[in-house]
Amino acid sequence: MKKVYLLLLLIITVTNMQAQKNILNLIVGTYTNSCSSRGIYVYEFNTKKAQIRLKKSSDSIVSPSYVSLSKDGKFMYAVNESGNTSAVSALRFDQESGKPSLINQVDSKGADPCYLINDDNNVIVANYSGGNIAVFGKNADGSLTEAKQVVQHYGKGTNPDRQEKAHVHMVYFSPDKKYVLSNDLGTDKVYVYNYNPTGTSDVLTLKDSVSVTPGSGPRHLKFSKNGKYVYVLQELDGSLTSFSYKDGKLTKAFETSILAKDFNGKFSSADIQISPNGKFLYASNRGEANNISVFKIKSKGKLELRGQTPTLGKGPRSFVIDPTGKFLLVGHQYTNNIVIFKINKSKGTLTDSGKSFDLCSPVCLIFSEPSVAKK
Repeated sequence: MKKVYLLLLLIITVTNMQAQKNILNLIVGTYTNSCSSRGIYVYEFNTKKAQIRLKKSSDSIVSPSYVSLSKDGKFMYAVNESGNTSAVSALRFDQESGKPSLINQVDSKGADPCYLINDDNNVIVANYSGGNIAVFGKNADGSLTEAKQVVQHYGKGTNPDRQEKAHVHMVYFSPDKKYVLSNDLGTDKVYVYNYNPTGTSDVLTLKDSVSVTPGSGPRHLKFSKNGKYVYVLQELDGSLTSFSYKDGKLTKAFETSILAKDFNGKFSSADIQISPNGKFLYASNRGEANNISVFKIKSKGKLELRGQTPTLGKGPRSFVIDPTGKFLLVGHQYTNNIVIFKINKSKGTLTDSGKSFDLCSPVCLIFSEPSVAKK
């Protein structure tokens, strides 16, 4: 009888461990100025069944339109996008309950921050309307210091409505963390900065920059899985550019478009992601397009368009692929919902899972790594 009991206990333990492996934290940042939102929401996501369960939300904070999780999963960092009163927040994150709790806020040092990254030493912020990059140090308790450095961009582009001045739209670490890349939509440039993580003032120093097509407006970028290529998505003309990459140097290799050949409506390119297996690239498009373009990643930076899939909502500003590569979740800023798609891993194609859930203005979706989500 004792052996039977021990066997049953072992089966239950193994079953629970397997179930836990399928559970991730889905963290969603929202705008709070267009509908009722508390800011950051944390969901439990089952990667086997695509089931969603709300865990907790932040106490009310202003428009955390982009969120970044610390490497150990204990802290969140979020922009608070609110014009000239914008800020950056540090939050403690209880992985088990899903509760984000504010530690402190600091001035973003530029209007409308829209992206941020972090490592053990710093939080680096892209201020869109401010046209600059701000670097903040981290204290031992996860809180933010005042800005260590502000790097101001200057110049303008050929589009008088959108490129009247610099508009920094993204900051992104190189795979080896030696450099920080920055897309400037306003000046049609991708900047590469040397990164000194322990610096007290000169954390970022300019190494190089590369220009894209005038009027194209670089928005988001991603590195290939092997780190040899960088894919840059342009918001204003729908172009998608591949650059070969080596030691902080970008060299143009290939260019295509995320637009269908017969599309004549309004569009606004948004987010870009690569499948976990490194075989496919996905790019979202807003305006009247409201779709995701799927590309097969070929050799030498080339991309082969496999088609577009409607996202079943309006304003697909952000989307995320779960670490297993089974599902793609799209946040719709204007229809206030998140739609879940199944991914065909061999073909890269997307099909509607039939599952979606409502949330006010979701504009940033990230998963915690499996090792972080588990207790």
